Amino acid sequence: MSKSTSTRAKPESLDLSLELLQQARLRSGLSLRQLAARAGTSHATLLAYENGRKVPAVSTFLRILEACGFAVDLHIAPRIRERNGLDRGEELAEVLLLAEQFPARPGRRMTYPRFGPA
Repeated sequence: MSKSTSTRAKPESLDLSLELLQQARLRSGLSLRQLAARAGTSHATLLAYENGRKVPAVSTFLRILEACGFAVDLHIAPRIRERNGLDRGEELAEVLLLAEQFPARPGRRMTYPRFGPA
């Protein structure tokens, strides 16, 4: 098994990667041979990737997209499970209790405190 072949790829992720590679090549206007020269691989290998016979390693996938003139940007963010030591569920419960303090239908006349001399 070659370095760029993975047997653990899920079918849906495989389909997406094949589609992305083919779209990138077609949108770049490059032939398989032109892209192979830019990406430092063979046109036969690129064809195998596009046909799903081989799965490129992540680094190879990114290199091919770069050779097409495209980039992949990934963004990760931490999951917020607690804030200031308070579990998010408890925080929501407190917000709902606070919301109960406000009338659902305000009266016709709004009252407010007077500030300063009257």
